[in-house]
Amino acid sequence: MDKHEKTRYSDTELQEFKDLIIEKLRSSKEELAALTQSLSNPNMNGTDDTAGTYKTLEDGSATLEKESINQLAARQRKFIDNLESALVRIENKTYGVCRETGKLIPKERLRAVPHATLSMEAKLKQA
Repeated sequence: MDKHEKTRYSDTELQEFKDLIIEKLRSSKEELAALTQSLSNPNMNGTDDTAGTYKTLEDGSATLEKESINQLAARQRKFIDNLESALVRIENKTYGVCRETGKLIPKERLRAVPHATLSMEAKLKQA
């Protein structure tokens, strides 16, 4: 391997990514808490009228909304898991290394997708 080519990010660079990831984790957990909160409060609208037809429509709409909130929450949990895995890679000093090519993933990509484990080159090959 070429001695001039970096094989990993420096501790300073890793710290920069760690700060970014910790901030993203904080906001993601807040978002997840808000989604979970809205799931446990089904009657947010406060529509307790007893008109049968409207009630049925509202129930259908509420079910659909609950399903989409559940999907968003599941996606958010997966994102949080990916970010936490990225923190482990930072601790192991393997963060930012493409798992396919072994090359460094460019910083721009990591700033946009901090939990990325593939370079664009490797990701495009998968498509």
